[in-house]
Amino acid sequence: MSLEFGLQLYSVRDELTKDFKGTLEKVASIGYKNVELFFHDADNMGATIGNLTADELKQELDRLGLKAVSAHIDLAFLHEDKAEKIIAYAKKVGFTSLAIAIAFFSDKQEVLDLCAKLNTAGRMFKDNGLQLYYHNHFEEFQKFDNQYVLDIILENTDEQFLKVEFDTYWALRGGIDPIEYLHKLGDRCDLIHQKDLPADATPVNLFEVIGDDALIDMGLMIKLHKIEYFTEAGQGIMDIPAIVDAFRSKPEARYLFIEQDWTNKNQLESVEISYNYISKLF
Repeated sequence: MSLEFGLQLYSVRDELTKDFKGTLEKVASIGYKNVELFFHDADNMGATIGNLTADELKQELDRLGLKAVSAHIDLAFLHEDKAEKIIAYAKKVGFTSLAIAIAFFSDKQEVLDLCAKLNTAGRMFKDNGLQLYYHNHFEEFQKFDNQYVLDIILENTDEQFLKVEFDTYWALRGGIDPIEYLHKLGDRCDLIHQKDLPADATPVNLFEVIGDDALIDMGLMIKLHKIEYFTEAGQGIMDIPAIVDAFRSKPEARYLFIEQDWTNKNQLESVEISYNYISKLF
């Protein structure tokens, strides 16, 4: 397939909470055709989709000309009982990709322990027509035993059962050249996330702030998740046209998702700015 773009709906999470269907209407009116859902609580799957059933959500998406092609999930969905629930939901709505939204590690063994779970769950998802992905932040470019966490994950998971949804912004914040690592990922990456880094967000490499051996957990991530560290696509210093060209050169490339972690604008205004920029590259 040719490369397409879409929106990770986490970007408009506050608006969805206020008015789920109305926000979807606005996302569609901006021009987005593809969306990525997010399920961050395995015990309350309806929380982020307006408490709609799978059939109701599919009906709403169809009405608006939107296609759900992927979804973010939390680690709890790797357990068999929770996995069965998301599989059933995905089959009804129609999305075929599931990405682990975030994970943290204190040492290499914790990475290896997760790899075993990713392989097991990835096989189960694969058997049900779904592909499991791992979505990176900056902590995957911390080194254990002189090896990047993400490299450890790639080495210790079956390429059939786990791919990478590559977040170019977070790779940059981890001190990595996004285009170089995108090429390194090869055919294990056919989805990417894109946002932008303001020129005054320095240093770019967050390890220069916290140190290479910092214990990175959700508490630290929250401290580093400052609104002023994010801007809309095309408004910062990232070479997004080069990233898109590099991604498009991969025959397996499927979707680029705009994902705006934070913005100092209204969230719908934010994703419209990114849409107006990114659509010109497609």
